[in-house]
Amino acid sequence: MQRDAGPFDPPSRLSQLRDTRPVSPLLFPDGHEGWLVTGHEAVRQALVDTRFSSRLDIGIVHVPYATPGMPAPTEPNPPMPGVFVAMDPPDHTRLRKRLTGAFTVKRMKALEEHIADITERQLDALERLTPPVDLVSEFALPVPSLVICELLGVPYEDRETFQANSARFMARDIELEEKASVVGALTGYLAGLVTRKRAEPGEDILSDLARQDDLTIEELTGVAFLLLLAGHETTANMLSLGTFALLEHPDQLTELRANPELMPDAVEELLRYLSVADIFYRYATEDIELCGETISAGSTVVLALLAANHDPKRFANPDTLDIHRKARGHVAFGHGIHQCLGQQLARIEMRAGFSGLLRRFPGLRLAVPAREVRLKTDMNIYGVHELPVTW
Repeated sequence: MQRDAGPFDPPSRLSQLRDTRPVSPLLFPDGHEGWLVTGHEAVRQALVDTRFSSRLDIGIVHVPYATPGMPAPTEPNPPMPGVFVAMDPPDHTRLRKRLTGAFTVKRMKALEEHIADITERQLDALERLTPPVDLVSEFALPVPSLVICELLGVPYEDRETFQANSARFMARDIELEEKASVVGALTGYLAGLVTRKRAEPGEDILSDLARQDDLTIEELTGVAFLLLLAGHETTANMLSLGTFALLEHPDQLTELRANPELMPDAVEELLRYLSVADIFYRYATEDIELCGETISAGSTVVLALLAANHDPKRFANPDTLDIHRKARGHVAFGHGIHQCLGQQLARIEMRAGFSGLLRRFPGLRLAVPAREVRLKTDMNIYGVHELPVTW
């Protein structure tokens, strides 16, 4: 659907569906008859109901857009070993619990000062440039890349290669052959990295995992693939799209700059308002009733998180950005057992990133008309391709 309601709100047709039939039948391009879930309560229910499976190997999961060169699926697609977001318990539990210690609130709080230092150094580099500059390449992407590289023990000098490959992996219009090539390049690099860490572990998360002999190299590679991709793509898009949103809401920007203590609430509101990971998929393992609709076994269910986070039944004036809003209860990080493992890390990076930009660049503004900002409507994570700014 076209983003016809502007760069930040759900497509108008999606909002209409949510308000009239929050669990709607959906005809997929390959002819599959599945479901689209847009209501906040329905999305939350689906995310905690284990009968809606995350596994890709027990049934065919259809996608609601055509992929070049991709034949209609005829059999389940087995997930990459270690990619626990595509698993159900007990496999999901076994892998995820290995990482919960690394991402505790306490450990993330201990990293807060270090993340602030990384952010300030990148702001120093940004300040030395002559505007206009692209905020994505000069700030929004480097900050989470530096953080996740340090956490995982990935050499930062390798970032350009994995960033280019991960960007292609996230593209919706990529040919099947190229996608396979990109996955092969990413997994090949990461397999070599985790093999070295098993031989010579350091002080990082991948080394901690590599010390555990019951995890195979294939599983370690899959975990690394997931964390590296999720650890920089989502936060980078939130930093850039969030800055765009604040610049387009100057009253909110002015108030936030004058009242920096509002930043934690502002971050939650931006997470709700933008919902960059806007679509999740599930597979119905049996006939399930959801908010008055019967979803047949074998159906692909598309969960529209952006629409859910703009549901007026849950949030008053949901299409308004309001930094005073208590936006707790949003589903930007998902919900249930698959709720984002790195959500505290993401919050810390966003608080540091937005606070630093507002403090260091009081004259920050777009260098092009807002309508010329290229939106990532062609990607599986929403955001902006570039954000030209000046000051």
